[in-house]
Amino acid sequence: MELSHSQAVIRLKDIKEELERLGDKTELTAEDEQSFDELTREFAEVDNHRRQLERKSALERVRSATKATERGPAATKVEGGTPLSSRDSYDLDPILHPDSVEDHRFRNPWDLSEVRTFGRSKEDVGTELRARALSAIEKMRGCNDSIRGTATDILERWDDDEATIAKLCLATSSPEYLRAWSKMARGHSHLISSDEQRALERAMSLTDTQGGYLVPFQLDPTIILTSDGSKSDIRMAARKVVATGDVWNGVSAGAVSWRWSAEGSEAGDNSPGFEQPSVPVHKADGFVPISIEALMDEANVTTEVGRLLAEGKDILEAAAFATGTGSGQPTGLITALAGTASEVAVATAETFASADIYGMEEALPARYRRNASWVANKRIYNLVRQFDTNGGADLWERIGNGQPNELLGYPALESEDMDGSWNTAVAADNYIAVFGDLTNYVIADRLGMTIEFIPHLVGSNRRPTGQRGWYAYYRVGADSVNDAGMRVLNLATSV
Repeated sequence: MELSHSQAVIRLKDIKEELERLGDKTELTAEDEQSFDELTREFAEVDNHRRQLERKSALERVRSATKATERGPAATKVEGGTPLSSRDSYDLDPILHPDSVEDHRFRNPWDLSEVRTFGRSKEDVGTELRARALSAIEKMRGCNDSIRGTATDILERWDDDEATIAKLCLATSSPEYLRAWSKMARGHSHLISSDEQRALERAMSLTDTQGGYLVPFQLDPTIILTSDGSKSDIRMAARKVVATGDVWNGVSAGAVSWRWSAEGSEAGDNSPGFEQPSVPVHKADGFVPISIEALMDEANVTTEVGRLLAEGKDILEAAAFATGTGSGQPTGLITALAGTASEVAVATAETFASADIYGMEEALPARYRRNASWVANKRIYNLVRQFDTNGGADLWERIGNGQPNELLGYPALESEDMDGSWNTAVAADNYIAVFGDLTNYVIADRLGMTIEFIPHLVGSNRRPTGQRGWYAYYRVGADSVNDAGMRVLNLATSV
């Protein structure tokens, strides 16, 4: 019998369930009778094995404690079973060896003092840190299941060989760090304990800048927006990635050139042309003021700060993702497509009609239509509704009944920062609608928003106003990585 204690317990449970299943039958076949007898004997053998393991473990702990007592109070504690210096001890049974490193990892995943790096590869250490981070996400305080699910997805999909995201998660999600950050957010830094100070210093070692403190992982606006949904429809439909550096680098390729080949013929050079699109990330900052009275009265100020930062971030990005210049800020969807081969002109000069909607759909290659969406200002959608007042063939937008709006059967997303009107007396380009697969527009979020607490705000005469505030900054980038997958409608006007 070579089962570990945990394996024996699991096997006993399985045998019990099978015996109960057989016992519920009104009549047992000869085969059932034989199985019942064999399972009963196996249960007795496994249960006896379990008891022997528990007795052996208890005896080992008694011997260890006795030896430590004989050597005196300064004696080094000896772990049960194989010494921890052995590689095999890393996966000791956590029930028989409750003080093993493996069990300690899941009891307190934030304690990295037990993480061994000597003699281990970078990949092995990274795997250890990611396992701890996943355990930490399950134990994170002050968040809901939606945030936990999003944090797990980010960690599993985007963490690198250096375990950058895992390190950030472990450093900024611990109870000590959350308590320290909450005190800092209230201006009570003098109340920070030694454990909390070490947690702050550990998190500070991960930042590129000096000063400020990383927002706790569970309150990070990037994670909050991803889990609870953004007000920006472009962010919701775009491809979202996590950047761990100053630039996100991707890979794109054209369609592979296949051919029909005869038996035994030499293969042709059908490899696609690869490109490496890059999306630089840019710094954005914000400020949240609050009066001293409000700060004293607010019971859960840290959660409110996270919510306010997320709302401000969402509003700022909504404009940038639509019309951002790409200089010191993300490149907007319109900015990326305007003036390219993806630009489509209206059928009749200075006139917007239903034919333009159909023309946009026809201009997009079929392979991109399967995941296509519309993006436009609400005013443009209202004009579309007025194309056919009689409910005829042109009324192809689904409205009401709790269903999302659809135009020609594709989701109709909204961006109030896009053009919603035009002036025929002024020469200008008016980009009034985008249609295409928005996963070709990439938003690169760099995790880790930093915040600084400003204890006193001053007025124009340099005297305190009785207000305090939080100055926050983070980095994000966006750009199109494949213009061919989208089309933009330009209603050009002239004098």
